[in-house]
Amino acid sequence: MTPRLRPWLLASPWLLALSGTGLYGCGAADRAPESTFYLLDGSALSSAELRGKVLLVNFWATTCVSCVQEMPQLVETHRRFSPRGFETVAVAMSYDPPEWVANFARTRQLPFKVALDRDGALARAWGEVKLTPTTYIVDRQGRIVKRYVGAPDFSALAGLLDKLLAEG
Repeated sequence: MTPRLRPWLLASPWLLALSGTGLYGCGAADRAPESTFYLLDGSALSSAELRGKVLLVNFWATTCVSCVQEMPQLVETHRRFSPRGFETVAVAMSYDPPEWVANFARTRQLPFKVALDRDGALARAWGEVKLTPTTYIVDRQGRIVKRYVGAPDFSALAGLLDKLLAEG
């Protein structure tokens, strides 16, 4: 490796994801993509319908060990903050069989919306999501304020959500 390439590699989000840092911030001007989430119950939910809420969008898979491990903390986070205008949408990756997703959501009694990304369009729209779990935090104005690759630090996430929800 030449010295000239090292700064580029050190600043790479891919390397950050693999280095164990688990997160990096998005610029304040990054808008969440206009999306339609197709939910397990057959309904559709547009990002426009979610505007005005603080939103957590979690890309996950039933075969992802880290995703399964973090799910109880996502449930707890959702229950803690949803009365204050917080919404959670868990988006199952396109390779995850829908019946596995439905079984997972039912047996774990997930209290939030679960969507299927049947053709990968949501993962592409949200920044070519390939690694799971990948979680986005979106403010009330529809701006992405944080992206986590890997499980979030849930204590820091709670602090961020408190701040965003207090902004009214």
